Amino acid sequence: MPAPTNPFKAALREQRFQLGLWVALASPYAAEVVSGSGYDWLLIDGEHAPNDLPLLSAQFRAVAASASHPIVRLPVGDAALIKQILDVGVQTLLIPMVESIEQARELVRATRYPPHGIRGVGAALARASQFGRITDYLHTANDQICLLLQIESRAGLAAIDEIAALEGVDGLFIGPSDLAADMGYLGSPGHPEVRAAIIDAFARIEKAGKARGIMTLDLAQARDYRDLGADFMAIGTDVTCLVRATQALRQEFCGEQSQQSGKLESGY
Repeated sequence: MPAPTNPFKAALREQRFQLGLWVALASPYAAEVVSGSGYDWLLIDGEHAPNDLPLLSAQFRAVAASASHPIVRLPVGDAALIKQILDVGVQTLLIPMVESIEQARELVRATRYPPHGIRGVGAALARASQFGRITDYLHTANDQICLLLQIESRAGLAAIDEIAALEGVDGLFIGPSDLAADMGYLGSPGHPEVRAAIIDAFARIEKAGKARGIMTLDLAQARDYRDLGADFMAIGTDVTCLVRATQALRQEFCGEQSQQSGKLESGY
């Protein structure tokens, strides 16, 4: 019996747009609530949310029981963390702040079993193999791993052609907020120069035949990114949805005029 098919990776290969949402409340119960909302994928955030490996694992299991595909963003591209989260059963990873081809190569190696990589062979102990019940897991797991690398600096943009051409990289995700900060426009991910850089990055990623990802909390900007060719995109976070809904409910009851612009800073 082979490793389970990764539906998100299959969708990217078939060029089917995938809509997502960030999950950053660090709660399996909240993740389960969000997972019934109909998104193609949910990103469980281990970088900016207060998550550790057991908590990431619990949220992954909550989302995996739904129709939404769970993606995990680790805090850093560390081979030991990658090994552990893959053994939990995660098949799609987003790794932040990738800036060089050397870094990208090591990340690909960390997600693959030998001889193609350095992933530790402990599948009999792992949930990923159903604790050894998936008898052909070791020989089929590599093909179902989806590795997404986050480009969010000028250095990452400079290396994007080499990174996008690397076998084993399935998609590149542009982080507008960090990119804007690195370009000198902190807090202004919609700045014209940042948008121009994103357009250029999308064109180069497409040329390499890889998927283009991005996120925004601004729906007008989201539609713009989709028109620019985004293949997978997050349009919000559970945190900001909760903030907006709870604040709007109180303001409506109290007859207050909303003080929100509708454009909360994403930080992603």
